[in-house]
Amino acid sequence: MTTESHYELIAIGGGSGGLAVAQRAAEYGARAAVIEPARLGGTCVNAGCVPKKVLWHAAHLVEGARAASGYGIELPPARVDWGEMRRRRDAYISRLNGIYARNLERRGVTYIDGYAVFEDPRTLRVGERLYTADHIVVATGGRPKLPLIPGARLGLNSDDFFALDARPERVAVVGSGYIAVELAGLLNAFGSRVEQLLRQDTVLRDFDVLVQTALMREMGASGVAFLTTTVPASLERGADGIVLNAEDGRRLGPYDAVFWAIGREPATTGLQLERAGLATDASGFLRTDAYQRTPVAGIHAIGDVTGRAALTPVAIAAGRRLADRLFGGLPARRLDYECVPTVVFSHPPVGTVGLTEAQARARHDTVEVKRTAFVPMYYALTERRQRCEMKLVLAGDKRRVVGCHIVGDGADEMLQGFAVAVRMRATLEDFQDTVAIHPTNAEEMVTMR
Repeated sequence: MTTESHYELIAIGGGSGGLAVAQRAAEYGARAAVIEPARLGGTCVNAGCVPKKVLWHAAHLVEGARAASGYGIELPPARVDWGEMRRRRDAYISRLNGIYARNLERRGVTYIDGYAVFEDPRTLRVGERLYTADHIVVATGGRPKLPLIPGARLGLNSDDFFALDARPERVAVVGSGYIAVELAGLLNAFGSRVEQLLRQDTVLRDFDVLVQTALMREMGASGVAFLTTTVPASLERGADGIVLNAEDGRRLGPYDAVFWAIGREPATTGLQLERAGLATDASGFLRTDAYQRTPVAGIHAIGDVTGRAALTPVAIAAGRRLADRLFGGLPARRLDYECVPTVVFSHPPVGTVGLTEAQARARHDTVEVKRTAFVPMYYALTERRQRCEMKLVLAGDKRRVVGCHIVGDGADEMLQGFAVAVRMRATLEDFQDTVAIHPTNAEEMVTMR
């Protein structure tokens, strides 16, 4: 066992959070390192946001080709070369991996390739080498959950989806969260027959009820079949595909693929946390205070491993603020988790920031809601009339906008500016005093009465 040089900060995990905290620390002059056994970029770049968004764009091209006839443009049916699409997507991701590695080198951050385990609160072992640090940041992210039922491994997870060599024709997506609706929407747009199995009766249960109802309506109209109150009991391989047995006795399928999208769990096993005096909660998460500190001095945690707002920009923001506090002379610097904008790249997309109507009514005495629903101009000439719905949640006598919820085309791009407005405590009057941009979907946000 050999000891390598000492660092002021070591990030365990080369995903969004680990890269952000190490690079910001290095910009302040700190000696920093990142330990990562796989490709740099973490889940987001390699098996999450980036490959998903590439396919989301591809799916929109397919949908656009179908809609073209409404504009008098006759196109042949779109033919998707899945293998070529995957090759181009993966080449793009490989370029990003290289960019991340070069960014580390340019900022003077040491990249250590391997698995880290704790030896004590200040020492990590990677293979046969020991590394010490003043500050250790656990940023190991998460991984897809599998249900504990017979035959579960006949199903696939979101990581497996991005490794598919061909598109499955008959698909079941199990789950109601954002990964589930994104996978169901993608596969449906590409032409698969999709059934989405929900444990309860709606998708995106933590979102505003407008989002739940509008998204299910539009996804259903586009061809996704929702099977509510359906709990899988087992999977088995039949003569014509995979059969899913439900707890209520129904036999569903056969399917060419069953995707588990029932949540993610923290990647904390194998770190030997107990040697550092750390313990996880019952779900395996490392709990932290408002400043990302664990109960052990000098050990911090950021990103999905903390169980708080599992979003790439949140991990990046938390990591940078942590480095600002530790090395930038900003002792009060921390991330506010109260007003985090969220986008779901479903079909159609969802954008939301702030409180749901139910949350607002639980927190405030005076709550008012403004909402609108309309068919965007894009669909005025197409066969399908996909709707867009929006809601503003107002609180207090000043009618401050405490929540903004959008389902429809453009929600992903228009939300960022409205998130700034909500964070800056804008009121309905501020929205209404803003001149609308016409003709756009976004103008409806400032013309609601």
